[in-house]
Amino acid sequence: MANVTVIGAQWGDEGKGKIVDWLASRADAVVRFQGGHNAGHTLVVGETTYKLSLLPSGIVTGTLSIIGNGVVLDPWALKAEIEKLEGQGVVINDDNFAIADNCPLILPLHRDLDGLRETAAGKGKIGTTGRGIGPAYEDKVGRRAIRVCDLAHLDQVDPQIERLCAHHDALRAGFDQPPVDREGLKAELAEIADFVLQYAQPVWKRLKKVRKAGARVLFEGAQGVLLDVDHGTYPFVTSSNTVSGSASAGSGLGPSATGFVLGIVKAYTTRVGSGPFPTELDDEVGQRLGERGHEFGTVTGRQRRVGWFDAVLVRQTCAISGVTGIALTKIDVLDGFETVKICTGYRLNGKVMDYLPSHAASQAAVEPIYEEMPGWSESTAGAKSWADLPAAAIKYVQRIQELIETPVALVSTSPERDDTILVRDPFED
Repeated sequence: MANVTVIGAQWGDEGKGKIVDWLASRADAVVRFQGGHNAGHTLVVGETTYKLSLLPSGIVTGTLSIIGNGVVLDPWALKAEIEKLEGQGVVINDDNFAIADNCPLILPLHRDLDGLRETAAGKGKIGTTGRGIGPAYEDKVGRRAIRVCDLAHLDQVDPQIERLCAHHDALRAGFDQPPVDREGLKAELAEIADFVLQYAQPVWKRLKKVRKAGARVLFEGAQGVLLDVDHGTYPFVTSSNTVSGSASAGSGLGPSATGFVLGIVKAYTTRVGSGPFPTELDDEVGQRLGERGHEFGTVTGRQRRVGWFDAVLVRQTCAISGVTGIALTKIDVLDGFETVKICTGYRLNGKVMDYLPSHAASQAAVEPIYEEMPGWSESTAGAKSWADLPAAAIKYVQRIQELIETPVALVSTSPERDDTILVRDPFED
């Protein structure tokens, strides 16, 4: 049995929540390996809808759920999310939930800095969620971070707090803000420490034990490859590596553990926030896609930008992340369109390109080259087999996998867990 790594192969918001939930019900452990509570998953189980932004999706079904060291953790957001889920009847304890004790913390000063920077940037805004993720990663790399394990040693944390606050005080002064309240910060950490520490442990050891027992591990990525800090549309990206290779470094398991890489791909394209978007539609078609697809962010509620499927981008992200197969979601949103379009290349300064260039100005300037296909009037919603799909929808799926040079492993036809056409079982690879 293979382990499975799930990543978003576009700009995030591809419908990973439903797919991860479906896979989590068959996994023995689910691991978040990067990002923070800036990414969201919506799970629909029976009549209940769960909105997660930090906890791994397996927690809803009682599967062992782990927050790896590659995540930056807001302990107050964690507490609020756990309490909300417990209010919905979800059981969360140290048997089914664990946090890496070397996980860096997101602190109030990180949220402050995030907001101050975005406000000051004006038209140059990157479009962050303002939740402190970027500044927390900066402090991790700058070796100033307060980590989960430090919560057990708050009597020794003063030198670390002083070093961290000295850095932030200089930045805050540039925004005419007062210095960080050291004692206030320490008091807040003391208040939350016991709640977090009940779940803290060296998760690499627990995962090693789980894997040795032959268990199936599901690695759950956040955001999407086009938001990767190295490979995405820089600087309009997130602050972590969202590619599949991060599953290893962000969990403490070796690279051979990542297994089948499943790229989640929406049947059209969306993105939230600023940055280039070659196939973006600012017309009635785009509005129709957005309304039918309910394109609003799970975490922020921000309206997503919408466009036709971009095979150039997905071919690129699949190659970079070593995607074994894709899960195509939201094909039902395309029901009723007379024609549908797929971007097959770009034109830049008269030259045809088969990839997205790295430079931001070039990314913003590319023009999409479209291939048009017949649409379908029949409904694909709720289809559970190829026989349930219209012939034109099947041709659309087949053309996508040809263009992105990656096979389709499954097709999602509604938010419901069971409305899925399984072509290839990732866990049976």
